[in-house]
Amino acid sequence: MQPRIPRQSAGEQGVRPPDGTDADARFSPELSSVVSGARRRAVRDGDRQIDTAHLLHSLLEYDPEARAVIGEGPQLARLLGYLVQRSIGYGLRWQSTVEDSGAVPVVSGVAGLSPLAAAAMEDARARAAGRGAERARGVDLLAALVADPQARAVEVLGRAAVEPRTVLARVAGHLGTSSR
Repeated sequence: MQPRIPRQSAGEQGVRPPDGTDADARFSPELSSVVSGARRRAVRDGDRQIDTAHLLHSLLEYDPEARAVIGEGPQLARLLGYLVQRSIGYGLRWQSTVEDSGAVPVVSGVAGLSPLAAAAMEDARARAAGRGAERARGVDLLAALVADPQARAVEVLGRAAVEPRTVLARVAGHLGTSSR
């Protein structure tokens, strides 16, 4: 029987392959940890794919820069509370479904990610390249996760009273760029 979520790549296990051989070489080491954490969370939750909510949860868990953009205090606590509840009730309706709004083209070759999560990863890379950075950071992924209003990450943010446009503006301010 094939596992529902593919095994971790060498890069995600902490073993760095030679340059030019890793498709995720455009991610910072911290962002690679985020993807690994999201994969573990998806497997533990019994989900078929890593979705944008898994990525958001892992991002807030592993990346202090992304947490700072969201803000401290009750808003962050409420958001993390909703993300934790996903595996014990909230979000169970997502199990055995594919996260896909139809608004973005399907990104092929990204095994284990929902179409929206794969598109967010590509968007994070594009955002980093747009500001001249070689590797995407957590804040690039955060901006990409909130860009599609149909993303599960956006639904969770809404339930926690975190406005996605505000998150985009905070990311832009943090990076010194314009939001898109």
